[in-house]
Amino acid sequence: MNGSHASRIALVTGANQGLGRALAESLAARLTADDLVLLTGRDQGRVTAAAREVAELPGTRARVAGRVLDVTDAEAIAALAEDLRSRYGGVDVVLSNAVARLLPDESQAARADEFIDVSNTATHAVLRAFGPVLRSGGRLLVVASSLGTLGHLDARLHHLFDGANLDQVEYAVESWRAAVHHNTAEEAGWPRWLNVPSKVAQVAAVRALAAERRERDLATGTLVASVCPGMVDTATSRPWFSDYSQAQTPADAARAVLDLVFADSVDPALYGELIRFGKALDWHGGTPPVEQDRLLTP
Repeated sequence: MNGSHASRIALVTGANQGLGRALAESLAARLTADDLVLLTGRDQGRVTAAAREVAELPGTRARVAGRVLDVTDAEAIAALAEDLRSRYGGVDVVLSNAVARLLPDESQAARADEFIDVSNTATHAVLRAFGPVLRSGGRLLVVASSLGTLGHLDARLHHLFDGANLDQVEYAVESWRAAVHHNTAEEAGWPRWLNVPSKVAQVAAVRALAAERRERDLATGTLVASVCPGMVDTATSRPWFSDYSQAQTPADAARAVLDLVFADSVDPALYGELIRFGKALDWHGGTPPVEQDRLLTP
């Protein structure tokens, strides 16, 4: 990350707990006293408490502040981006991490709107609002997962995301949402497991923005990408797995993400890609998650 700015501004969404909290803590420890980490979440009380706790950790060096941000409110995201532009001239690090918690025994269709709003509509809003205010040498990273590669979707759906621009990705997401509501999703090839289309769409949206910016970003050492942190032991993910012996703590998972943030240069092979532990995953890789669909009740 470019360290030439007098004061670097970092923003983490979904930062009250889990991986988001660990990312905020790690940023606060690795940045300097001149820098500012903005820890965001929906609930004023929890945001204030989390920001205070991170600020008081022994290893914290940067300034830490809490900001209330409902990521399902695109206008609020745009307003925050404009506020940071007007106050500081832009932002240096944006880690888009918010996710809706979903339990295996819940109806996927009944939770679709909330899940899509938090994971996808919010990602589109973050990319649109913060892309223009990201300073040279900055980092704009969206936390996704290895399920975000195109091969995890039925081949009939690939054309919706492959090579799509951001408007087309948004259209595909809304088409999927409508299909869920009209009970036509499965016949169109959409998996019942919301996480798969959601993650593919997140990665596709990042790829869309990156395609527009690639040349100038690489010239200035700026990175736009999606990241897969691997299996992380959090309240959101724990209900989905029976064996957690290989899971990372949030702090461990944050380390690989922060290595990308603090890298001295940007590897062109990683730019715009889905990155897991420093390596780009094949966008066209993966197979549809038949086993996960079997776990879900209709």
